[in-house]
Amino acid sequence: MTKLVITDELISVLDIYLKKNSSAGLLNAYLFFIEHKHNIQPVLFPKEKKIYQSADEIIRLLEKENKLWHEAEIKIGFSNLNVNTGSKKIYICPFTGKVFADNTHPNPQDAIYDWVSKCPENTEREGGLRVKRFFISEDADVIQSYVSKVKYKEPITKKVFSSVLSGKLFSSKESVIKDFKNNYLHPMSLAEVQNQNKYQIEEHFLAFIQSQLNQDKVESFVESLLKIEEFVPYVDKWLE
Repeated sequence: MTKLVITDELISVLDIYLKKNSSAGLLNAYLFFIEHKHNIQPVLFPKEKKIYQSADEIIRLLEKENKLWHEAEIKIGFSNLNVNTGSKKIYICPFTGKVFADNTHPNPQDAIYDWVSKCPENTEREGGLRVKRFFISEDADVIQSYVSKVKYKEPITKKVFSSVLSGKLFSSKESVIKDFKNNYLHPMSLAEVQNQNKYQIEEHFLAFIQSQLNQDKVESFVESLLKIEEFVPYVDKWLE
């Protein structure tokens, strides 16, 4: 039988676990020990009804099968069509500079009225209501000054990443992965994995669990605990 070495760190972690879970049986205590010894962090992926050894493992597998994200390109335009060279009359908000033109809006006067009545920068009041004050200009030079400020720029192309699961766009693969971890995976303990029969266990993870649930390994675990004074009462209870 291979001698099992339990480090001081594992002794401390196991001691805390057993004090909090004094009724825990041998199998659950052993699985807790294995989980921490091998840094196992099981996760359930409900969409597949399958449990994986860790989030990193399922991410690796999904990326390999192109099932996590797709790379895409979008065009981002820089243009403001509120004012252009065809505008003859413009309506200007004095509080923010927001502008509506006669040829780019079906009813620019109503639009400016609506804007200034709700404009958060409009602190002027009359009868408790925001004043509907705005400027009107038909001056070609004034209109041209607005056109120059909103001069059209060629759109740029940006690489983005689309989540296969949600269809949402993200600026990086890391953001897709973060969203996946936060919204599509559920952490589990190794004991919870072993004690359930509702979900399938990924084959390599299942093989690992089976290799650890070996009688010799469990007996070695018990013998090692018997050499540590604080664990003797728990072992005695398990062996009753």
